Amino acid sequence: MLKRSFDLLLALLAACVLIIPVMIVAVCVKLTSAGPAVYWSDRVGRYNAIFRMPKFRTMRTDTPAVATHLLSNPDQYLTPIGSFLRKTSLDELPQLWSILKGDMSFVGPRPALYNQYDLIGLRTEHKVHEIPPGLTGWAQINGRDELPIPDKVSLDAYYRQHQSFGLDLRILFLTFFKVIKRDGVTH
Repeated sequence: MLKRSFDLLLALLAACVLIIPVMIVAVCVKLTSAGPAVYWSDRVGRYNAIFRMPKFRTMRTDTPAVATHLLSNPDQYLTPIGSFLRKTSLDELPQLWSILKGDMSFVGPRPALYNQYDLIGLRTEHKVHEIPPGLTGWAQINGRDELPIPDKVSLDAYYRQHQSFGLDLRILFLTFFKVIKRDGVTH
């Protein structure tokens, strides 16, 4: 209950503070590429339930619906500002909606794409699927895009076993510095 209350309070505060930057990014996405500003993807949430997660669109509309690391040349699909949005994590801002709605938390394992069967299977095996996915998590601050799936799941399982309000605050604090330094971003 404390975690959900904290998520709601922080998401409302962030939405108020970030409303102007969100509008600016949305306009920039629309002006630099064809298609909608926000991309809604099917993601795996708590107990493997599918939910629709919004992100600012960083890829062209003809990009295959697979994880970026599975594309042979992901850079060819990036929009003109896609790389910048990803490196600065500005593409994640619309996920405040998912937090407000209760599909996500600020801290938890990053939600898998609906077709990342290997990741979903390992998370289910390690009971990681029992906790809500997050905007950031223990795996994000310990490697982000650079981690192989078994290592990511191991870090997610560690978080599941040790989750606490203090650990969440530590992860949020460390995430801030990872984003500022653009640490662990490969695409």
